[in-house]
Amino acid sequence: MTKEELFENIRRKKSFLCIGLDTDVRKIPQFLLSEDDPIFAFNKRIIDATAHLCVAYKPNLAFYESMGSFGILAFEKTIEYLRQQYPDQFIIADAKRGDIGNTSDMYARSFFEHLKVDALTVAPYMGSDSVLPFLKYTHHWVILLALTSNEGAEDFQLTKTEDGDALFELVLKKSLAWGGSDQLMYVIGATKASMLERVRAIVPDSFLLVPGVGSQNGSLEEVALHGLNNQCGLLVNASRSIIYADNTEAFASGAAAEAEKLRHQMADILIKNKLVEA
Repeated sequence: MTKEELFENIRRKKSFLCIGLDTDVRKIPQFLLSEDDPIFAFNKRIIDATAHLCVAYKPNLAFYESMGSFGILAFEKTIEYLRQQYPDQFIIADAKRGDIGNTSDMYARSFFEHLKVDALTVAPYMGSDSVLPFLKYTHHWVILLALTSNEGAEDFQLTKTEDGDALFELVLKKSLAWGGSDQLMYVIGATKASMLERVRAIVPDSFLLVPGVGSQNGSLEEVALHGLNNQCGLLVNASRSIIYADNTEAFASGAAAEAEKLRHQMADILIKNKLVEA
């Protein structure tokens, strides 16, 4: 999916919502446990109820890997279901890969050739040779971790370099030599929204994946104020606040209701900034 196609989906749905499929078998409604594949059954119902409200889904691999081969199969079935039933959705594998070059080659082959996701989160700590193998797949996206929303982010990401930049700013600047805004996105936590002006000073045209709205109490309005560009440039992710909004047999409807609240706010933001018509 190109940047222009992603923006067209945003305009059509008046939404820049990404829903995180962080599916924990211990948290899903108990009645689903009688299904042959409870994880996929949960995901399928969430997707069917919310696909008209969002432009992207982001399954986090840890939740599937924790279940061994059974969980990986559920992950693969989820990706295949999205591909077949909702081909307009931008699919992000949240796996935070990144290793020496030949290992990154294998990760890239796994996610882009076998699983055929649109995008993969990648840790840039090991430098260019750990990132470039993913960028060889020119029809797929690399989403670099830059400034995350967890408390420990300050341990390294805000450390000052010799030039006076924070380490996350150095990551952004270095990455400009690796790829452009048509293939590189960046993770910027919603709880760091006040830093978005510094991010935009370096990568004004790039899409940003912004987790932390919802259960982590990030402000959607503040993210939009500092992070929007002329192609929206934002994918705001919410996971637990949507998928676990209801624990009854009506859980999918509960998820849709929470997603609609965010989508409604996003539509107002897009209209206010003249990115879509009212």
